[in-house]
Amino acid sequence: MKLTENAPVTLAEIWRGEILESIHTGHAVVCDERGEIVEAWGEPDQIIFPRSSCKMIQALPLLDSGSADQASLGTEQLALACASHQGAAMHVTRVKSWLEALGYDDSDLRCGPQLAPDIEERNRLIRAHEEPCQCHNNCSGKHAGFLTLNKHMGGEAEYVEPDHPLQIAVKDAFEEVTQETSPGFGIDGCSAPNFATSVHGLARSMAFFAAAREGAGTRETSAARLVEAMVTHPELAAGTTRACTELMQAMGGKVAIKTGADGVFTAILPEQKLGVALKVTDGATRASECAIAAILVKLGVLDANHPATLRRMNAPMVNRRGIKAASIKPGSALV
Repeated sequence: MKLTENAPVTLAEIWRGEILESIHTGHAVVCDERGEIVEAWGEPDQIIFPRSSCKMIQALPLLDSGSADQASLGTEQLALACASHQGAAMHVTRVKSWLEALGYDDSDLRCGPQLAPDIEERNRLIRAHEEPCQCHNNCSGKHAGFLTLNKHMGGEAEYVEPDHPLQIAVKDAFEEVTQETSPGFGIDGCSAPNFATSVHGLARSMAFFAAAREGAGTRETSAARLVEAMVTHPELAAGTTRACTELMQAMGGKVAIKTGADGVFTAILPEQKLGVALKVTDGATRASECAIAAILVKLGVLDANHPATLRRMNAPMVNRRGIKAASIKPGSALV
C-alpha cells in the first residue's frame, strides 16, 4: 500500500504562464475487491458526503427488491437511475415515458424543477415560453427509480423523507457496501438524504461494484447490472460534452465513472476489480475532473492523449477571445 501524508494533498494546479496561480487539494483512495487500500493520497478516513457519485448505491434496492424487473425496466432506465443527466431531450423524454408507464407524472417526483444545463433544451423552453419541470432535474432518473421502488413497496408519497422505508433501505445498502456505519446524513440538492462516509468507505463500495458478477447473489447481480447499464449508455449517465460520458466512451465501456457535486468523483474498474473515490476539498469540479482523469491514466485504463482526457488533464483554459491563458494540471503526486 502506498500512502501519502494525512493532510489534503494537491490534486490539481492552475498555471498561468510560468507561475502557479491556484491549487486544489483533496483526498483520494484506490481500493481492491477485499476493501484494502492499494494507493491513497491525503486522508482515507476523511468523512465526506458522496453526493451524486453514489447513485449506483442508491439504486441497489430498486433491483434487489425485484421492482425493476416487475416494472420491466431496461438498461436505459437503469442508466438513468444512476445518472446526473443534463436535462437534454433524450433524458427528459425517457424519464417522462418511464413515469407514464408507472401511472405517474411530473408532479409525483420530489426532486424539484431545474433549468436544463443542455443548451438546446434550454433554448427550446425559452422559445416556447415554458418553465422547466422536475423531469429536467439532473436527478430525475434516480427519482423515477425511487418511485418505481416506492410503488412496489406501497410506500407513502413523500419517499425522500429520511425515515421513509425506501430511504432506510438505501441507508442499509449504503452501509453494507461501504462497510461503515454512516455518521449522519445531509439533504442533497434533489431533496433525498445523502449519507456520509469516509473516502475509503466510498472507494470500498466502488470496489464491491467492480468485483460484482451476475449470478453471484442478489446484491452482486444488482451491482453488476447497474455497472453494465452505465457503460452501455454513457450518454444517458451524463450527456454530451460531460466528463462522465466522454471519459467512459474513451475507455471503451470498460470503466464506469460518476461525478458528484462539490468535487467528488468515483470510478469502477471491473477488469482490475478496483474502486476509486476522491474528494476535492474546495468542491471544484474542474479539479475533480482533472484528478479522476489523472488517476485513471495512472491505473492504465485511460489514454493520456485521448481528446476527452486532454480536455480535463493538462488542459488549456482559454479566455473570451479563445486565447490560451492558463492550464489545469494534476498535482505531482498523481503523475
